[in-house]
Amino acid sequence: MADSRLEMLKIMLDKDPEDSFTKYALGLEYMSIDYHELARDTFEELRNTDPNYTALYYQLGKVYELLGDEPNARKIYEQGIFVSASKNDLHTKSELEQAINELL
Repeated sequence: MADSRLEMLKIMLDKDPEDSFTKYALGLEYMSIDYHELARDTFEELRNTDPNYTALYYQLGKVYELLGDEPNARKIYEQGIFVSASKNDLHTKSELEQAINELL
């Protein structure tokens, strides 16, 4: 099932490489099968192409945590808090603040 979902997302992204939601979904799929480096790369690409996609910051920070890179996780969470606040996305901002507090 995971392979077919992964393949479906890759096909969808090939058809529309700028689709932020599909990139995000692909990153989540990589996380679910413990392909953390590919998840990181996918979320980083999304951050470069659509830095206002607020949900990516939580997931990217978690990937950095899983990879043992807490300084980058903190940096990503902080960037996400700034972006979320500027978009008035208080729910995501709150989740990111909690993620930073859990790093302490």
